Amino acid sequence: MDRSNPARPRYNRSMQLSIIIPALNEAHHIAAVLLRLQPLRARGVEVIVVDGGSADGTASVAAPLVDRVIVSTKEQAGGGGRGRGRARQMNAGAALATGDVLLFLHADSILPDGADELILRRLPTCNRTWGRFNVSISGTHFFLPVIAWFMNWRSRLTGVATGDQAIFMTRLAFDAVGGFPDQLLMEDVEITSRLKKRSAPLCLREKVITSGRRWEKHGVWRTIGLMWRLRCQYALGAAPADLHRSYYGNSEQGNNGN
Repeated sequence: MDRSNPARPRYNRSMQLSIIIPALNEAHHIAAVLLRLQPLRARGVEVIVVDGGSADGTASVAAPLVDRVIVSTKEQAGGGGRGRGRARQMNAGAALATGDVLLFLHADSILPDGADELILRRLPTCNRTWGRFNVSISGTHFFLPVIAWFMNWRSRLTGVATGDQAIFMTRLAFDAVGGFPDQLLMEDVEITSRLKKRSAPLCLREKVITSGRRWEKHGVWRTIGLMWRLRCQYALGAAPADLHRSYYGNSEQGNNGN
């Protein structure tokens, strides 16, 4: 389902940004995210939503607000539900994107104002090929700001980022590392681990606001413990498919929900 807008104005500069959003059953959240991207589209940013076969009309909600909607189903991916993983969806979006810089945004996360200007002004001049934003977690639990603070500093110290931080990279860097690895979990950790071997990240202090719904639904302390356990197991060589089952259970939400 192509929603290209040939009349959309483009940047009067040498680099163009494409934003790729993997989504699955996000009809209640994605419109708010996409509405915030309309000023960026007016400045020439391309926005692509890759839907993983949603049952709630996510693709229809997104279509008027983006340049292109791609629908990726289990059958198109060869069965087994793996077409719904973020990695495959993001790679599919990147394959059709026209930008020189690719930004991967979760369907429940809101970019800071002027995110496109920040990236396209700073990335070409800092001798870096990729980067990420700081993150803020929305929600009512008093500990969510502390979690976000630790996420941001852990990323700054390790040079590794997570998808919540709206990872961006040049097309050349994306191609050089082979895109996102075809795995069901930790694809963000893996690709940024590969990217940091090519250059340190550009760590922007402006904040992406990401939803704290999973933290609050499953319990903040329980979720902290689970995430640290999964990261440790992954570092020790655990299979991403096994970690995916531990994180999501048998939920059809797969990699795209909280």
